[in-house]
Amino acid sequence: MNKKRAQENVDRQARLKALQSQQRASERKRNSLIFGGIALVIVAIIVAVTIVIVQQVRENDRLDALAEQPIEGLETIEVTSFEHVPGPVEYEQDPPVGGNHNAIWTNCGIYTEPIPNENTVHSLEHGAVWITYQPDLEQSEIDALTDLVGERSYVLLSPYEGQESPIMASAWGLQLGVDSADDERLVAFLTKYIQGEQTREPGAACSGALDPSA
Repeated sequence: MNKKRAQENVDRQARLKALQSQQRASERKRNSLIFGGIALVIVAIIVAVTIVIVQQVRENDRLDALAEQPIEGLETIEVTSFEHVPGPVEYEQDPPVGGNHNAIWTNCGIYTEPIPNENTVHSLEHGAVWITYQPDLEQSEIDALTDLVGERSYVLLSPYEGQESPIMASAWGLQLGVDSADDERLVAFLTKYIQGEQTREPGAACSGALDPSA
């Protein structure tokens, strides 16, 4: 009997070891799957981020190359006066691209109502670009312009009554008219002239002053 019990004990220990071995193997397999899955997710994230960065770099290079080329239809206008004056000012262009202006500038941003010429010309002097559109422009075009402006600084967007083209881009002494928001000349204009060489007062603010929507 003692031999039989001893053998049963040996068999039981052997089965226990075999079971423990199987459990350890199962845990290793499960851990391998978990860590392997995590590694795949990390690799996928790295690849996705790399693709986005590469695409953004290529897009920035494309925009820079586009801005280096002459912009077809761009009008250069000589501005000979730039004094701070009170009251209304008569401008030769609609919208204006420079001239005497109010001492307080318009805050850069997106506006759904017309904004004052005299204050916004001061913003142009600070290096802002003013995108304007005819008030009856289709909403889809206005939405596209809003997306184009996005979070860009030193840009104003507003409707403008009486302008010649459906959409116009103005900077100090410079103006471009286009028919559609998807015209790439708008992107080139923004890239080239936001705080561009035409800026009379580089580094001057385009916030902290007049908010016509307030």
